[in-house]
Amino acid sequence: MDNVPFLLLLCAAFSCAFLADTRQNKEGDMQLIQKYLENYYGFKKDGEAFIWKSNSNYTGILNVKTICYMVILNYTPDLHPADDNAVIKKGLPVWSRVTQLKFIKKDRGDADIMISFATRGHNDFIPFDGPGGSVAHAYVSGKDFGGDAHFDEDETWTKSTEDMNLFYVAAHEFGHSLGLFHSKDTNALMYPAYRKFDPSVFPLNQDDINGIQYLYGNSQLLINSYPTESKDSALPNTSGPDLSFDAVTTFRGEIMFFKDKHFWRKYPAVKTADFNLVTSFWPWLPPGVDAAYEIPEKDKTVIFKGNEFWVVRGDTILPGYPQKIYTLGFSKDVTKIGAVFYNANEGKAYYFIYHNLSGFFSLDFLYYFHGRKQFEFDLDKKRVTCLLKTNFWFQC
Repeated sequence: MDNVPFLLLLCAAFSCAFLADTRQNKEGDMQLIQKYLENYYGFKKDGEAFIWKSNSNYTGILNVKTICYMVILNYTPDLHPADDNAVIKKGLPVWSRVTQLKFIKKDRGDADIMISFATRGHNDFIPFDGPGGSVAHAYVSGKDFGGDAHFDEDETWTKSTEDMNLFYVAAHEFGHSLGLFHSKDTNALMYPAYRKFDPSVFPLNQDDINGIQYLYGNSQLLINSYPTESKDSALPNTSGPDLSFDAVTTFRGEIMFFKDKHFWRKYPAVKTADFNLVTSFWPWLPPGVDAAYEIPEKDKTVIFKGNEFWVVRGDTILPGYPQKIYTLGFSKDVTKIGAVFYNANEGKAYYFIYHNLSGFFSLDFLYYFHGRKQFEFDLDKKRVTCLLKTNFWFQC
C-alpha cells in the first residue's frame, strides 16, 4: 500500500478549488466517509461497485472506458459559448491522454458529468460564497449530482492566465468527477489551491498521473512526450542563429510560429511572445504542423499535417475536419503541404509542395521563411527589400 498515491482517497462527496489565500479542507473520519460513500454513491469497501449515471463500459474496478459528458447546461457571460465549449473539450483530454478513458459528448438527456455555472445557493446543498473563496466544486461519480461540476458565476472566468482560468479549474474539477481527491503535492493539478500556471506545460504532474492511472489504467500514449514539470528542455533558443520554424501564419492579429509540438503567439508591436503546446490550444490536433494560413475575412485558419488538414476558428476545430488534402484538388500522390501563401486581395491560396518554405504572412510587407532565413517582400515593387534572421520578431 505504500505505493498507492494520496490522490486515490475517494473520501469526499465533493471537492472545491480554492484561491491561494483560503484554508484547505482537513481529512475527515475515514469510517464516516466510507459509510457516506456506501449509502449515497454505491461505493462499497471491496471496490466492486462504482456507479456512473449512464451505461458506461467496465473493464475493472474503476476502469471505465467511456464516460459521457454534457457541454454545458448554461454558459458564463464572461466568455463566448464557443469558448466555453472549447475549454471543456481541452479540460477532459488532460485525463484521457494518460489513461484509457474516452469522453463522449451528449447534447441532451442525462450524462455522467453535467457542467453548469451558478451563484450562491444552487440546489445542491453546497452554496457558493461570492467572489474569491470557493470557485468551483465537483462530485465523485454516482447518482443524482454524482460526477457533476459546478462553477461559481461570481468569479471572472477567462481563457488567459488573468483572473480565473476556466481551463485550469475545469481540469481540476474533472479530476474530482473521475474519483480523485486533493493532492498534497503543491505542483499537482489536484492541489487544493488555485495558482498561476504555465499554459505551455502539460498540467498533470506525476502524482496526478499516478492517481488517475491507478483508477483507469495506462494510456497507449507516452506521457514522456509532454513536459510535466518544466518546459526549459523543450524550449528552442529564439536568440540562436539556427532557429527555424515548421510553419508560420497570422492569427487574429497575432503571428503564430510553429516548431515541433509547440508554437509561439506574438503581436507584432509587443516584445514578448507566449509559448504553448499545440495540444494545449487544439487538443485534437496532432503535434508537428507542416503548414498553416489564415483567411481573416472568414475568421478561419487552415492547418496542415501530413495528408490531412483542419479548419479552425479560434481554439475550436470546425465540424467535418480533418479532411484529406486531395479534397482540395491535389493528386493522391501529394502527401504533404510545405507552405501556403494566402492572397487576401484575390481570395486565393497558393500552395508550395516541393519547396523548402515554412510559411508566409502579410503586414506592411509580405514575409516568407526559408530555413534559417526570412525575406521581406514588397508586393507593389515585386522584389525582396530586406533579408532578415528568423528570430527578428523575438527582439534578440
